[in-house]
Amino acid sequence: MPELISYDNGAIWYELRGDGEPLVVLPGGPGMDARYLADLGGLANHRRLVLVDQRAAGRSAAPEDRSTVSFTAQARDVEAVRERLGLERIDVLAHSAGCLIAQEYAAAHPERVRRSVLVAPVGRAGREPDAAELAALRAERADREWYGDAAEADRLITSGGYTGSELRALQRRITPFFWHHWDESRWAEHRPEHATPYPWLRDAFYASSATPDTLVDRLARLSAVRSPVLVVAGASDGMIGTAPARAVAACYEGARLHVLERSGHRPWVEEPARFVELVAGFLVEDAD
Repeated sequence: MPELISYDNGAIWYELRGDGEPLVVLPGGPGMDARYLADLGGLANHRRLVLVDQRAAGRSAAPEDRSTVSFTAQARDVEAVRERLGLERIDVLAHSAGCLIAQEYAAAHPERVRRSVLVAPVGRAGREPDAAELAALRAERADREWYGDAAEADRLITSGGYTGSELRALQRRITPFFWHHWDESRWAEHRPEHATPYPWLRDAFYASSATPDTLVDRLARLSAVRSPVLVVAGASDGMIGTAPARAVAACYEGARLHVLERSGHRPWVEEPARFVELVAGFLVEDAD
């Protein structure tokens, strides 16, 4: 398995899957093992996926300096990946929380990004769900047999006070909200070993989220990006909703937004053919 040493001697692992031009892939979570992305619904048949494990996630090491796990800091690891690949410019695909890293990288290194694909992004400067939209999306499932248990788990998480294994158990119980169609086979998509073992990682990752005082400046940096951007979301995403994706798409001039009607938070699983068609088609436009 390839490994690179980043700017601060941190060990970053990445996996190569498929054939074709490289596509740097950043997982979500934060802190999910990149292997949960598999071949992205068959996208590996069109591009060579460079699946990068974030710091303190998957096969990458946990740094001594936890500030380097923030999404803004991890953009420097993407630059290290680009240098390892020996490419002047790269195409980047990110999922969920990983989109914050991808957006920061494009803003910091605009000359290095050819095209960006942001799948179910959590927001522009941190998590930006719309509470009313999420409540409505979850209420639409009120007639499902699993709804009562998932709703109770959601209430307990919101009430706070749960950590460690108790919190992880509650988070597992709300998993059905994240899908357009839920059945028992979906449990295979949620493997506990894919989650980070470090309870501090989430706070460290979001430590660089914009505050009200810095939001204007961050949005200005993002909106200055001129490389093409594709945003893909799932209409039934009961994890973050579609509001963050719409806000992200509106941030970039000429960005395209596609909301897949029969998908939740992982559209490459629920609508693989449509997902691959959209992404592969976008990436080959004006290829040089």
